[in-house]
Amino acid sequence: MRLGLIPARGGSKRIPRKNILPFHGKPMIVRSIEAALACGRIDTVIVSTDDEEIAALARSAGAQVPFMRAAELSGDHATTLAVIADALEKTEAQGARVEALCCLYATAPFTTAADLEAAHGLLEESGASYVFAAAEFPYPIQRALRLVGGRAAMFHPEHAATRSQDLEPAFHDAGQFYWCRPEAVRAGRPMLGPDAVPYLMDRARVQDIDTPEDWAFAEKLFALGAGGAPS
Repeated sequence: MRLGLIPARGGSKRIPRKNILPFHGKPMIVRSIEAALACGRIDTVIVSTDDEEIAALARSAGAQVPFMRAAELSGDHATTLAVIADALEKTEAQGARVEALCCLYATAPFTTAADLEAAHGLLEESGASYVFAAAEFPYPIQRALRLVGGRAAMFHPEHAATRSQDLEPAFHDAGQFYWCRPEAVRAGRPMLGPDAVPYLMDRARVQDIDTPEDWAFAEKLFALGAGGAPS
């Protein structure tokens, strides 16, 4: 079985209840559930939550909620890998054999079923332990600045005169989804380590949604089509 997992705790601080707030006419989590359900590489979609309201909404949208997440995995310091490992263990304890797992965040409205399918193909082709959504930094990180005594200083002053096109591109975790091999999860291998392969997404479809300003900007991007996001 290829398992789709959507983690959605109820205790968001900066945007309270953000997993179920309406985003362009649908609760945010429903967009992730729909993308996972539409993905031909995912057989079963479950939601891991500690919140009964989120669980009820997830079920009404077509996902399963076969267990409620424990409090110790629902706080601010719980890691994604720990939540994945918990869901994997509980799913396998019910007799299922999981051959691959896709963890899709509840706040990833720009991710499509096509993204998930292509990324799973990359997992199979590469033989890697993980495939994660990534994006290129829009500005050379070698030109990054810090403040020293209120004045600007370069992190890498040796590149002050280097042409932008001569600098190595840099990428970051897009915070959208992760395809995982169960054996890597059980072993606790790092999700962004040497055995992880990036699935590159257009920067226009990568937006952290942690503050009200982030949310407003994401809705504007979504309204513009944002590189193929579903309506």
